[in-house]
Amino acid sequence: MAKEKKTETGTQGALPPARLRKIYREQVIPSMMDQFKFSSVMEAPRLVKVVVNMGFKSDAGKENTKELESCIRDMQTVTGQKPVATKARKSVSNFKIRDGMIVGCRVTLRGDRAYHFLDKLCTVALPRIRDFQGLSPKSFDGRGNYSLGLKEQLVFPEIDYDSFDKIRGMDITICTTARNDEEGRAFLKAMGLPLREK
Repeated sequence: MAKEKKTETGTQGALPPARLRKIYREQVIPSMMDQFKFSSVMEAPRLVKVVVNMGFKSDAGKENTKELESCIRDMQTVTGQKPVATKARKSVSNFKIRDGMIVGCRVTLRGDRAYHFLDKLCTVALPRIRDFQGLSPKSFDGRGNYSLGLKEQLVFPEIDYDSFDKIRGMDITICTTARNDEEGRAFLKAMGLPLREK
């Protein structure tokens, strides 16, 4: 019987061991140590967390609870973890947004959940994008973290075509312990992220 684990979202069954974590230990660490001449295994970049964010437009400045419920349902289906609602930090009259209004939801994945999600993103979701030519190598932040955007949630196989109500995009940020973009780029390419050369 699978051991149950208590999380902030309730009791959930334990995840199976992440395939990508095994690849990281057996293949990525040795190649990074060889490429960057690290003196210790602890210097090799590793995955810290994956943050997935999904926003939506409120109708005429009103909080749309149905839209929020749909966003949370879709994101929970994709990530396997319950998201939290995100609120606007300041008022923007052009977008009819008031300070404190709910404008989307976000989930932070760590540990095996982060490895499972990154594995699914690289091997299943991204190849399903039409005319996919690889991800831009310019989306690093200078500290080895990478951000990308998806135009629709339907690239994930968990989303059923018959049940979804609206196409929504999402922002994904992959946070690593890399010290610079060069290390981050080499680490994420070794982990299977399909980055273009230019």
